[in-house]
Amino acid sequence: MYEWSRKFINGISSVTDSPRPGQAHPVVTLEAIAAVEAIVKENRRVTVNEIAAHLDMSHGSAHRIVRDVLQFHKYKKKN
Repeated sequence: MYEWSRKFINGISSVTDSPRPGQAHPVVTLEAIAAVEAIVKENRRVTVNEIAAHLDMSHGSAHRIVRDVLQFHKYKKKN
């Protein structure tokens, strides 16, 4: 709290972190989205781990593209 107070007194009004060298670069690009979509459309039973390994990205990034960007979900058959 003391550090924030000092920053505001010195004229800094943002509480978000500034970009720093060494921060991770974004993997969720248009090219990555298109590649994931092509893989899933080719084989709809492919796993997120297989997508991540094939495209050399983390499991979390592949999962984020599949679920949040492309909005692909598992299909559950109703009885």
